[in-house]
Amino acid sequence: MTEEQLASEFAEHRSVLVGAAYRVVGSVSDAEDVVQEAWLRWSAIDHDDIRDPRAYLIRITTRLALNRLREQKSRREQYVGPWLPEPLATDDDPAAAVELADSVSMAMLVVLETLSPLERATFVLREVFDLPYDEIADTLGRSESAVRQLAHRARGHVHARQPRHHVDKARHDELTMRFMQAAGSGDFDQVVALLAPDAVLISDGGGKKKAALRPIHGAEKIARWLFAVIAENPDFEIRMGTLNGEIAYIAYDGDEPDTVAFLKTDDGLISELYLIRNPDKLEHVQ
Repeated sequence: MTEEQLASEFAEHRSVLVGAAYRVVGSVSDAEDVVQEAWLRWSAIDHDDIRDPRAYLIRITTRLALNRLREQKSRREQYVGPWLPEPLATDDDPAAAVELADSVSMAMLVVLETLSPLERATFVLREVFDLPYDEIADTLGRSESAVRQLAHRARGHVHARQPRHHVDKARHDELTMRFMQAAGSGDFDQVVALLAPDAVLISDGGGKKKAALRPIHGAEKIARWLFAVIAENPDFEIRMGTLNGEIAYIAYDGDEPDTVAFLKTDDGLISELYLIRNPDKLEHVQ
């Protein structure tokens, strides 16, 4: 197979591979580095025995992403405040959006962050890409029985963190829009009314922008913190965009994105808010 043919076949699966790596590492730049490393591996091997290029590439990409995730550990330990995944633009690439689907929603990625690296990789390979257990075992260097246990634990953990009630997308979008309008107009009582009593806000400034160093719990505490940030930034312009395959709200300071907000709803109220303010994580936001 010529290098041009190898490159063409790799390019055919690139969106899938970026999605696989991103689900494991939670960082766009790290995911792209992983995929580039996967290409180097792909271009250097004998392809005669590869029956399913897509499955093979997903496996090697996930293995490389797992290594990258382990390398991130020291960086995460020194990080200032909560660490949230980097937003991923999907509105300008319909093919990528289909591949990513709801398994890269910010809420899902936050849940995946709570899994062990092996559980996370197993969940991605099994639940997202439906690879057989024996192939996952070979990818991770574990026995098939161990991989089944990893998959069982990961599924149970993810299921426990899912909304208690089915969330209709139109209802979700309408509710989050009402919330942002209330926040923008300064209606404190309406903001509190739209938040679940036990709602939680997690903000990621990375030590470079103002953010709460710990999650904020409770509707009134969240509202007070939000209005304090709004008061300090009166010139923010709020726009809607599609990030991670869902509606996100982007606060612009001039032409530069300052904050990306994702809202999770459950039972007709907003249950979780994720605010990414670290400028290093907003480089891919248009």
